[in-house]
Amino acid sequence: MNKPLAFRMRPTSINQVIGQSHLVGPGKIIQRMVDAKMLSSMILYGPPGIGKTSIASAIAGSTRYAFRILNAATDTKKDLQIVAEEAKMSGSVILLLDEVHRLDKPKQDFLLPHLESGRIILIGATTENPYISISPAIRSRAQIFELKPLSIENIQLALTSALEDKERGLGNYTVNITDEATLHLSRTTNGDLRSSLNGLELAVKSTNPDENGIIQITLDIVEECIQRKALTHDKDGDAHYDVISALQKSIRGSDVNASLHYLGRLIEAGDLPIIARRLMVIAYEDIGLANPSAAQRTVTAIHASERLGFPEAKIPLATAVIDLCLSPKSNSSVVAIDAALQDIRSGKSGDVPDHLRDSHYKGAKNLGRGLTYKYPHSYPEAWVDQQYLPDKLKKSIYYHPNHTGKYEDALARQYNKINQKKE
Repeated sequence: MNKPLAFRMRPTSINQVIGQSHLVGPGKIIQRMVDAKMLSSMILYGPPGIGKTSIASAIAGSTRYAFRILNAATDTKKDLQIVAEEAKMSGSVILLLDEVHRLDKPKQDFLLPHLESGRIILIGATTENPYISISPAIRSRAQIFELKPLSIENIQLALTSALEDKERGLGNYTVNITDEATLHLSRTTNGDLRSSLNGLELAVKSTNPDENGIIQITLDIVEECIQRKALTHDKDGDAHYDVISALQKSIRGSDVNASLHYLGRLIEAGDLPIIARRLMVIAYEDIGLANPSAAQRTVTAIHASERLGFPEAKIPLATAVIDLCLSPKSNSSVVAIDAALQDIRSGKSGDVPDHLRDSHYKGAKNLGRGLTYKYPHSYPEAWVDQQYLPDKLKKSIYYHPNHTGKYEDALARQYNKINQKKE
């Protein structure tokens, strides 16, 4: 049976890895380990299909070590013993252990001395938080690296490479794929390159060539192959961003039903990372200090949705949207920081007052640093009047409280009290 496209397109060297530049880019930690030939066991943590196996394969290809793949849940201790025997003969083996969080104690006890000796270089792959789900004994012998979901551009690059590669990919097929089909394949799989590649392969191999021998891949075909509908058939994806904008504006306007509608459209398109990012922005930009606990609940709901995945993720997402919609609204934090940034960017900054400057070094006293600073905790109510802003800005006011929620009302009373004391 032919292996799937995602399997065939696995990188054979570290410079072929798509994305994860914070780990495999020039000068970054995994690249440095490979270049120096100083590999150590590691745990790669992140969502499915974003390159954990690819990085392990690339490390093995770049270092010429033997490479074996096992699953901690389904493979046995005997399978580990076979890898250990091979390691004794060849010197070192890179073992990719998928679902490493499911490694039971007998397998773990067998593996530990081989990790200690360096005969087996473990690359554990997991979608679970390793600090919670993996035993301390394994964690202490491995570095933990978090992988990030791939960007749309990363996935588009991989799709193009797969269509052009004649040895491992689909380069022997004459394919014309529309821009909107590529965009949908890249966006709706939520950064999961494996799903995108396998969807592309199904589309190519299940579509008959036209009279000119060309396989025409359209948005309709891609939607059918990955079973995800696009929001609309627009080439540039503008409508996608229109829906995101409409979601935020509906929540800002406290319209629960409209907000749930636009959330539903994004859920139907499978855009969990986009939804998560947008809801966190809304929580702090539009609700803000009027109801800070709603922002905390939103972050919790997003973590739950990311752990659950679709379809169950719809439940915490809907809960967060309803909560945000019906919360009091305040954008005072956004207005305040934008006002401060405007002054800074227009050149209104000035020197930090001498009494606020760092005085924890030899010679600071001679420079007059920190000499007249008043320590607020030494005064009643932990407050004393002194200048904090630079001279050029000492009368500037950035924060203007909104009185839409109890929490910011309390902040406003404290703010007014401090301002009255200054006067």
